[in-house]
Order: sequence, then C-alpha cells, then structure tokens
Amino acid sequence: MKIDFKGVTAEELSFKLNRVRINPGDKLDIRPQFSRQVRKVTGNDKLNFIALSIKIESTEAEPKPFDINATIVGTFEVELSNPNEERNFVIEGTKLIYPYLRSAVTNLTANAYIAPLNLPVISGPIFPEDRDVYAFSVDSNLN
Repeated sequence: MKIDFKGVTAEELSFKLNRVRINPGDKLDIRPQFSRQVRKVTGNDKLNFIALSIKIESTEAEPKPFDINATIVGTFEVELSNPNEERNFVIEGTKLIYPYLRSAVTNLTANAYIAPLNLPVISGPIFPEDRDVYAFSVDSNLN
C-alpha cells in the first residue's frame, strides 16, 4: 500500500458561546462526538478524501459552555496492492488528519478568548471499530 498525503482543508469550523452558568467546583463533561466519512473520486480510484468531524453540543440535560462543529478533510492518493488494504488506509489516514482537527478545536476556543480546549493526543486508532482491525494488521506484519 502506498499513501501520498496531498493536503488538508477545513470544510466547517463553527463556534458558539452558550450562556451556561457553571458553579465553581463543578466538573464539566464535554464529551465530543467524532465521525468520519470516506469518499472516492468517480473515475479516479486513487484519489480519496477522509472527512473527520467533531461535534460538541449543549443540551438541557447536559449543558456545555459552547457548541463546536468542525470538519477537516484530508486528500490522499492511494495505491492498494489488494482490496483488504483499504481498511488500513482509512485507519492510517484518520490518524494523519486527527492532529489537524485537534489543532482547529484548540484554535477555535482560543480565538474565542476562552480557555483553549485541548483534545487528547491519540497514538492509535481513534474509532473503536478500528481497534480490532488495527491490532490484527500490526500483529500480522510482525509474523
């Protein structure tokens, strides 16, 4: 498998401050929701896009001091040796894009003049459904 990372763009970056009263000493539970979409270009099987999104929304049940919607899209040229490698490309591509999403969220909150939200550094697969596949692919490369 050969992956050529062509670049990254921001598809959506939005921040909304909510007037939520938080008592001193209360612990804030942000709980971001992540999603991913993979698209191929019709007529060019090598060109792929991975869109990685984060959503943080306040609800009455779980108030949050702000809402964030951000989507970062990575562009890749990919050559697969066999169809089974596609899943590994998606996992590796997601790992490449995540730091850009992480930076965008930090910058959005910092530019709003509030304490910056720093998403955690993740060294392995981000999505739970990728963890079993990733562990298998790493183990199979070791044999």
